[in-house]
Amino acid sequence: MKIEKISIGNITENPENPRIIKGDKFNKLVKSIKDFPEMLKIRPIVINDDNMILGGNMRYKASIKAGLKEVHIIRAKGLTKEQQAEFIAKDNVGFGEWDWDVLANTWDLEKLEEWGLEVPSIEDFTGVEEQEIEFSEYLDEAHNYVVLLFDSEVDWLSAQTHFELKSVHSKRANGKPWSKGIGRVINGADYLNKITDE
Repeated sequence: MKIEKISIGNITENPENPRIIKGDKFNKLVKSIKDFPEMLKIRPIVINDDNMILGGNMRYKASIKAGLKEVHIIRAKGLTKEQQAEFIAKDNVGFGEWDWDVLANTWDLEKLEEWGLEVPSIEDFTGVEEQEIEFSEYLDEAHNYVVLLFDSEVDWLSAQTHFELKSVHSKRANGKPWSKGIGRVINGADYLNKITDE
């Protein structure tokens, strides 16, 4: 399919568009179009034979707000009403999910937020306590350790309950909380007191 550039006034919005974007998210989309208008050529608006939008309603609205006079489009020719409805629905489905560990370790999270991605804070992970994990590459010689190895998922889940292991998180370089996990270190004296009292 050929990408064309046409007057934004020749396109009509789809009244049955199932997606909306408002407020701060919309403003971020407008800013991203102003900052990187070439994106619209790489990801053009899809229109039908009647110049009605099938995909890209929000980019269309943001382009108007950004002051663009022309936009890049692709014409989806010859689609039936049913095919158009199917395209609209499938175009708006968010398949997949973000790998937050990859994003945290390889992307600039402030940039991602600036570009419109909602980066979760630690408060978005329910049941996670505000406790920082301290990492060490060696065992501290001032302490004595017992290391328990669990070969099965069932045993590991039982151990989490028995030892009352809590969810904890580590912090990014900028101090914001990020990765969550299970705390795997317990105070031996506290545990001995607990089982003695039982």
